[in-house]
Amino acid sequence: MERNEKLTGDFVLDSPVIVKWFCDEEGTDIALKFRDSHSKGDANIACPDLVLYEIANALRFNKKITEDDVKNSVNSIIDIGIDIIVPTKTILESAVSLAFKYDTTLYDAYFIALAKELGYIFVTSDDSFFKKIKELDFARLLKDF
Repeated sequence: MERNEKLTGDFVLDSPVIVKWFCDEEGTDIALKFRDSHSKGDANIACPDLVLYEIANALRFNKKITEDDVKNSVNSIIDIGIDIIVPTKTILESAVSLAFKYDTTLYDAYFIALAKELGYIFVTSDDSFFKKIKELDFARLLKDF
């Protein structure tokens, strides 16, 4: 996919991808295309409710970001209408299995379990995590978009 090509489809974005919406770092330009495509109705984004805590925590420890910035960032995620999914027994059980299979945290595994359950593409910006799960046909690395 070329960088200027419109993003369409259904995606589960991991927390580091969404953090890029609020911090100028490598991959921010691509991450923002997901947000903009969602806002325009060209793409759908779903995330576990865990994403709100992870993003707020990551931003809280960024020395360039204020308390109000953190509150505004979390509110903006809710306001743009991302599907925030609460845990279910099925997804949690799948996440536990995936965490053991791919030797990763349950937190990270929950994102891929959610994508698998919904039939969405999972997008991560974490190279080392992606190396563990690259055999999953629905997993993609942010920089490949």
